[in-house]
Amino acid sequence: MQAAPDTVVTLSWHLTDAQNEPIADDEEGTDFYVGGADLLPVITQDLLGKRVGESGQLQIEPHDAFGDYDPELLRVEERRLFPDVLEPGLQFEQLPAGCASAAPGTLFTVTDIADNKVILDGNHPLAGMALRVRYTILDIREPDPDEREAQSAHLDDVDSGMFFTGLLRGSA
Repeated sequence: MQAAPDTVVTLSWHLTDAQNEPIADDEEGTDFYVGGADLLPVITQDLLGKRVGESGQLQIEPHDAFGDYDPELLRVEERRLFPDVLEPGLQFEQLPAGCASAAPGTLFTVTDIADNKVILDGNHPLAGMALRVRYTILDIREPDPDEREAQSAHLDDVDSGMFFTGLLRGSA
């Protein structure tokens, strides 16, 4: 069987930045639905036609990954607007009342708390970075009906399935 749209591939993978500094990896393997939201399009293209045991290596520029870093997504807000329990790394899908408005769907991460201010970043942790990925296909199979309907092998959290997005959001 070959990797093709509407298949699920199990990949062992390693992700580094352009200077080969490790970001994350999974030796055991992660399932990804090919042709859905699980994989960046550039990775999907590289996988197509490959079989179990075959490998790939890509350098992915920011425009093909998580985009350029957007300084407009950096926010400084008053500490009093946030819950009492607040620490760097916490994420907000919706900023508290009184904060500057944000585009729907922007996920803000608390990056610092100082002088009664909270610094938030709405960029993906890997935005602006060129990435290098190496992978090996461990398995290829037909998706089950639920995976096919969701177009994701990450049924517990379809939004976090895109390659690296859910695996790395907040860990980079």
